[in-house]
Amino acid sequence: MKRKDFLRSGLLATGVSMMPEILTAKSYAPKKSFRFAFISDIHVKPGAVPEAGMAKAIQHVQNLKPKAEFIINGGDCIMDGLAASKESVQKQWELYHSIMDANNKLTVYPCIGNHDVYGWFQKTPDTSDPLYGKNWPLKELKMQERYYHLKKENWNFIILDSVQNNPAGGYIGKIDEAQFTWLSNKLAAIPSSEHICLVSHIPILSICAGLFFNKNEANGDLLLKRNLMHSDFFALKKLFNKYPNIKTALSGHIHLQDEVHYHGINYYCNGAISGDWWSGPFQEFDPAYAVFDFHEDGTCKREIINYG
Repeated sequence: MKRKDFLRSGLLATGVSMMPEILTAKSYAPKKSFRFAFISDIHVKPGAVPEAGMAKAIQHVQNLKPKAEFIINGGDCIMDGLAASKESVQKQWELYHSIMDANNKLTVYPCIGNHDVYGWFQKTPDTSDPLYGKNWPLKELKMQERYYHLKKENWNFIILDSVQNNPAGGYIGKIDEAQFTWLSNKLAAIPSSEHICLVSHIPILSICAGLFFNKNEANGDLLLKRNLMHSDFFALKKLFNKYPNIKTALSGHIHLQDEVHYHGINYYCNGAISGDWWSGPFQEFDPAYAVFDFHEDGTCKREIINYG
């Protein structure tokens, strides 16, 4: 065999042997569909540190490369509406809007946090006030309903209202009966070929919910309170088990960060813009937000951004 024929034969053989590997790599490589920022627990209030910190975080989101297409706000926009006076809550919302208007150009999809709720913890709340409870955050965040659905590419986002009033005092992480019925019907209506992401302020499932107090109980137990994680998790799990196209769930609330993979769903708790309520890191976690890349094959990637 002549040398040039030998080389031609060798190259052809190499090309044939490499083709399956090339095709396989292309087949399994996830294709980026879209990118967004998840911000949560801003807890803005009057003061140099929280005002500058919120502005810096929102500016940081605008300058991401690759660019974020939108923002999901996981709740607790203001420092507190539960126990604060009406005048204080008004000032907090005005401050929130002024900073967002000055620094943000992206569409924001909101979720109600417990501290966004007005009046539940006041000593003598005026329950007849039209702004009482969740009516005020609904107005400020321009939300038609407490919970809703939106679609991006082949992903469905279901934003839940995870904060329920406890008549005996405090609040409980769960969804109410009407919301559960709505969620059941919505999940059933989404084609199995499309992916689903759940969003809640309070985590549906989280390991850091049991680490929030940073210590053991006297008997050695970890304390996992019903206002730190969904108390209706088992009912939700039973529902979720019917829908393998539920791929991920996003939350805030805890000010810590974790990633729990459980029965086919990735549960992400994404820290806090405010860190330790504007006094530095909370436990080991700096003030931060999350960036998600959602792929058309149902996978996603999270990056935590410590914005400085």
